[in-house]
Amino acid sequence: MHKNLTKRLIIFITGVLVLIFINSLSSSAEDNSINNTLEIIRKKNNLPALAGAIVTSKGLSEIGVVGFRKAGTDIPVTIDDKWHLGSETKAMTAALIGSLVEQNKLKWDSTLGQIFPEQAESMTPQVRSITVEQLLSHRSGLPANLSWPTIAQTGSVSEQRKQVLNLTSELKIENEPGRFEYSNLGYVISGIVAEKVTNKSWEELISKTIFDPLKMSSVGFGGTGTPGLIDQPWGHDNKGKPVSGNGSKVDNPQVMGPAGAVHCSLKDWGSFISDQLNGARGEKALLKPETYKKLHTPLAGDYAFGWAVTQRPWGGGTVLTHAGSNTMNFAVTWIAPQKDFAVLICTNQGGEIAQTACDEAAGALIQRHLKQINK
Repeated sequence: MHKNLTKRLIIFITGVLVLIFINSLSSSAEDNSINNTLEIIRKKNNLPALAGAIVTSKGLSEIGVVGFRKAGTDIPVTIDDKWHLGSETKAMTAALIGSLVEQNKLKWDSTLGQIFPEQAESMTPQVRSITVEQLLSHRSGLPANLSWPTIAQTGSVSEQRKQVLNLTSELKIENEPGRFEYSNLGYVISGIVAEKVTNKSWEELISKTIFDPLKMSSVGFGGTGTPGLIDQPWGHDNKGKPVSGNGSKVDNPQVMGPAGAVHCSLKDWGSFISDQLNGARGEKALLKPETYKKLHTPLAGDYAFGWAVTQRPWGGGTVLTHAGSNTMNFAVTWIAPQKDFAVLICTNQGGEIAQTACDEAAGALIQRHLKQINK
């Protein structure tokens, strides 16, 4: 969710994972257990825990979890544990907006001035003309972030989001609209847009619109676990040291929710990814086929709505990908619609080591699945 994710998306586009895939562990691919594959990578990178799954349009195909909820303890992670997904939330917020477009509560080209007419006069001309699709594709010209910790100190979450809209309205945009600039703010504003046209909080709305229909019963927002108890994966810094606390408030401020606050079980995340896979294949899914096509098609460049879009030979052509991190956890997914599968990887550590390990695990699971279907 923070600024180094721009660098992460550049890595997607330049195709570094191809090298990881080609050089992924051949010994892992020969192993009959997905847990053994993950454990080799976890130990190699000294991660507290590592989780991975393969899903198809029919649902979960394989799943595995290895390691411990908190470094220095012997409490193992479980299949039902909840993982913080960071900016993987963006694809979920985009799907929510897609649903609102289907309900004729929004249009893709609706502007902020049209959505907030009572505030339009106080908006700078640049902000007033920003469209919904520009927000979701990081092409609004908005900066990456506001001072979230400062905003979080004032009032309820609803009041904080009103403050975000007020502050955004006053911005003189320096970035040229239409040019890609990764922006958490753009997704927070997207959530505020959804709240405006429904009169419901983003948290309530996305739960009822996306999570409940997909039977994602484990979803929550913010950090994982009960404060002081090791009952869920505990966050770790980039050196693998447990952070000082846990629980829902140990995360980026809640006001940022639409940009990256969701946590859930790997199985439930797989339900969302499987739905995206079905939608990309034009098969029966939560939303209409034309909505998924919109969500998965870049306005320009390589970023669509919550998804980086690129080409990979192992995927048979076009694939979708994204990563997420709140600096204490890391998650990544790759979706190959033409091959009808996706891989999901999570760890309870942030930083470059976690990113490298998750990429390696993704490559190993991709190779594993392709070998299995080609037998």
